[in-house]
Parts: sequence; C-alpha cells; structure tokens
Amino acid sequence: MVRALIVVDVQNDFCEGGSLPVTGGAQVARDVDALVQRWAAGGPDAPDWDHVVATKDHHVDPGAHWSSDPDYATSWPVHCEVGTDGEAFHPDLDPTPFEAVFLKGRHEAAYSGFEGHDADGASLTDWLRGRGVTEVEVCGLATDHCVRATALDAVRAGFGTRLLTGLCAGVAPETTTAALAELEAHGVDVA
Repeated sequence: MVRALIVVDVQNDFCEGGSLPVTGGAQVARDVDALVQRWAAGGPDAPDWDHVVATKDHHVDPGAHWSSDPDYATSWPVHCEVGTDGEAFHPDLDPTPFEAVFLKGRHEAAYSGFEGHDADGASLTDWLRGRGVTEVEVCGLATDHCVRATALDAVRAGFGTRLLTGLCAGVAPETTTAALAELEAHGVDVA
C-alpha cells in the first residue's frame, strides 16, 4: 500500500484575517505543519505517508464564482487571487516538504483538488497513480467545501480515502456535519 497526504487550501484568504476566513484556519495551518515536518524529519514517530502534496485555490478571473454580492453557495467575495498575499499558503505552514502543489480554478470555480494541475501540467489523479498511490488522507480548509469535494473525488478516482478531521476546519457547524455524513455515506473513513 502506497499512501499520500493531500493538504487542501491552507491559504491566507481561508484563515483568520483573509477574505473568506474559516474559524480555526490558522490553527489548522500550525497543526498540519507540525505533522508534515515530523514526516519530513522521519524517525519512528513520523506518519507513514509515502508522499505529501497540497492544493491551492488559484484564481485569475473565475467569472461568476467571484461576486460583489455573493450568495456564499455558488458565488463568493474575491479570494485567492493570483499574485496576492491571500493566495499564499498561511505563514505557519511551511510548503517545503510538499512534493507537488496542485493549482485549481484559474478561470472557473474549482473546489476539488482533483480539478488542479501541478507545475508540469499533471492532474492530481495522474500524479498519484504515477507513484502507485492507493490510499490518501485528506486535511485542510474548509471541511464543508474544498476538503469535502477533494475527498469525494478521491473516492470516485478509486483511492481508499481517510479524512483527518482533527486537521480540518469547517465554515459552519451545520454544513460541516452534513459534509461529514455525506463523506461517510460515500465510503470515506472519517477519522
């Protein structure tokens, strides 16, 4: 079994102080960083992932996905605009250990990391399959949006999928609870 961690959208705009903040986002950044750094250092207490990758919202002009009057369901305030600090990883998350970063949503709405591509143009699915990955663990922001979409697409792509709920934060309790139930119903191991 070859395992990978997918860190979803731990970016400034999704943390406190950003344009679409998730309560607890900065803490998720710190907690994910601590675990990824332990993995990178190796040793007997390191997580047993074979690969660690990340995704980023990466918008140039996503059309109706951005709105000056957002409905917070299909349209949102301007966020993760390429070239802005909001698009960057949170400063408490060191991206150095990430083997690849998958950028999504340049000119459209994109929620799942599986919609993104790395610097060489590879999709997340192709990148994982090219390395023999069979199992993924997913964490990041936000549980009820991009984490949910990424975990569902991981299952659809045939990967055994586990959600690390302690390394996630959701936008709202009701939508987070619904997302977790949906993920479990689709075969995600909600840990």
